[in-house]
Amino acid sequence: MAVREQQVAKGNSPWGADAKPPKMTRVRDATSMTNPAVTTRRGTNRLMLAALIGSLPGCSLLPDALPAVEAGPNRFRETESGTPVRWPDPNWWRGYGSVELERLMRRMASENLDLAAAAARVRQADASTRIAGSALLPLVTAGGSAQRSRSGAGNRAVTQYSADLAASYEVDFWGRNRSTAESARLTAVARRFDLGTALITAEASVANTYFTILEAREALRIQQQNLQAAERVLTVIRQQVAAGTATGLDLAQQETVVAQQQAAVPPLRQTVSENLAALAVLVGLAPSQLEVVAEGFEGLDVPSPAPGLPSELLARRPDVLSAEADLAAARANVVAARAALFPSLNLSAQGGFQSLLLGTLLRPEAQFYSLVASLAQTVFDGGALRGQVELARAQQEELLVAYRQAILSALSDVESALAALRETTEQERLLREAESRAARAYNIAEAQLRGGIINLITLLNTQTTLFSARRNLSNARLSRFQASVGLFRALGGGWGAGAPTVVSEVAR
Repeated sequence: MAVREQQVAKGNSPWGADAKPPKMTRVRDATSMTNPAVTTRRGTNRLMLAALIGSLPGCSLLPDALPAVEAGPNRFRETESGTPVRWPDPNWWRGYGSVELERLMRRMASENLDLAAAAARVRQADASTRIAGSALLPLVTAGGSAQRSRSGAGNRAVTQYSADLAASYEVDFWGRNRSTAESARLTAVARRFDLGTALITAEASVANTYFTILEAREALRIQQQNLQAAERVLTVIRQQVAAGTATGLDLAQQETVVAQQQAAVPPLRQTVSENLAALAVLVGLAPSQLEVVAEGFEGLDVPSPAPGLPSELLARRPDVLSAEADLAAARANVVAARAALFPSLNLSAQGGFQSLLLGTLLRPEAQFYSLVASLAQTVFDGGALRGQVELARAQQEELLVAYRQAILSALSDVESALAALRETTEQERLLREAESRAARAYNIAEAQLRGGIINLITLLNTQTTLFSARRNLSNARLSRFQASVGLFRALGGGWGAGAPTVVSEVAR
């Protein structure tokens, strides 16, 4: 029976980069190569068995060809031409210049529970690979028994001893076992890439949560400054009311401003507490065990990596590589499902000793052996095997769509992150200028109020503008830091030369 060969898209081997397709398996009688055939019943049986085995095609099925994935763009739209390429370093968070963040990242890598679960899934996949690969090797068992039996009331009891060694092997003509083992191996590869994705996600979560805590503490400090400014104005107005130059309405309005500034403090303290608890979970601690010393963004830098070609990005994103490995595993599953439609050949042998007396168990006359070759073909199963083929093909189609989606999402993530970092940087610069001007205007208005030059309404307007400018600047600073983290994550978090070593350490 001939098997039609199909071309594999782009020359990719369905068995992986390093693996080879299953080789042809030939079974021959050892004596037929040196001695002529003997016309005995035993020799005739051997020749018939050899002819039966030799008539079967000794080759493996090839996977279905997949449609080629369209070539992506040759550059990112949001990058400026001439910008030097700066891919992230595996320890990308060091660019922010925070010793405390470095300490948190080290602890997260060793104590994060999501990473521990992902590492356990890697070990599960490795064990499944060993289990699937065992079908490519013979199964050898050894046993021994002692049996005493008697039939009838007047008969003597008989004791029988035996010791035997047995071996069985399924000849993998169609590559079903080899494809199953290859699918398990590729699944284990995908789980390692999933571990890399979990590591990058955890790193980004630690950085974002840490920066949120810093921003909340800085916002709390700003709010205290706003409250102090409002209370200073309230003191002036009370003095003016006592002197008869201000009204009770002016006093009530400023008291309202003070109360509003006081009410803005508890939500900020709540934000600090909630993010401290979330950060503690990320680094594997109880919330009461974590201490964050930093109070703001002072002394921190905002690094900005620059990507190279989009094709280079796909090799740096473990989620894309995981989707690719899952697709390759699905292709191997299709081959295994198709191979199950063809006959299976099993060889088995058993030999040993059997005797009624323990003392004569190892004598030559107590020896026995048996050789068995069996060929089996499913005749009717209600379409179950063909249903398995269609199921495997449908799963392959789904994973092909997921692979394409992963590629597009990776490109989209980078474009969005580049735009976010550029715009938040510009926003922070503009808001810093606005805050400086609002502070100067407020200082002038407060001095003029003390001199009785302006009324309270003018001061309230400048006061509101300053308070809003301070909070907007703090939020913009957080947005810029988080946009930088988002760009590092979109570029694969330094997945490259040093990343496999880090993942291997986490997996252990």
